[in-house]
Amino acid sequence: MKKLRKSRLKSGNICHYSVQNLLSFSLLSINLKIKINSTIILPIVLFGRETWSLTLREERRLRVSENRGLRGIFGPKRDEVTGEWIKLHNEELNDLYFSHNIFRVIKSRIMIWVGRIAHMEERRFVYRVLVGKPEGKRTLGKPRV
Repeated sequence: MKKLRKSRLKSGNICHYSVQNLLSFSLLSINLKIKINSTIILPIVLFGRETWSLTLREERRLRVSENRGLRGIFGPKRDEVTGEWIKLHNEELNDLYFSHNIFRVIKSRIMIWVGRIAHMEERRFVYRVLVGKPEGKRTLGKPRV
């Protein structure tokens, strides 16, 4: 399971770097760059996330990945006093990107997924696991292959 989670993030990073030239292109508007990010990169990273439980390490990695993508979209800013180009801090990124962050998207997808399961028939295995009524016995020992 951990390999799958890491590969999702790795695939998202590969996708981000493949469209990095497009995201750093100055003639495109920031709204268009954000739409590219939310329609191309985020679905790759978030595929299947509603079924996984997030650990603190994974949350941190997702936050770092999201902030890296946003820095690529918004670019550096020029310091008013010294005139040097500096990297945007996380607080400044949050102020510029006031849309949903990645954790709100994951939580909303989890709620949608749980709602779908709650409306399933009682004989479905996923519904029984959610409700907590699995049937049958588990045999002792190592499972046979």
